[in-house]
Amino acid sequence: MSHHANVARRQVEVINHLGLHMRPALKFVELALKHQSEIRVHYNGNDFNGKSILELTSLAAERGARLDLEARGPDAAEAVEALAKLVLARFHEDDEDASTPRSPGT
Repeated sequence: MSHHANVARRQVEVINHLGLHMRPALKFVELALKHQSEIRVHYNGNDFNGKSILELTSLAAERGARLDLEARGPDAAEAVEALAKLVLARFHEDDEDASTPRSPGT
């Protein structure tokens, strides 16, 4: 009936301390680019390309912001799941900023 009209959606909350600034936006885009699906981020009534660093940094989403992630394509569910995990993991920023040194590979 439909031709690869796979659509996946999920709402996530930005929980890292500094919000969606350049570094986490870059991590988001790098992960989004690994997927074939079109990635959109909906925030404050606007629609942003999840594969564009320029568009994502223009969100100015602070801590507590709720983002609606949407993917359309053959790997939509996988893409949304991976991106949601990244956001929920605080973009791994709090790990990097911790006062305890991390060993490589952890």
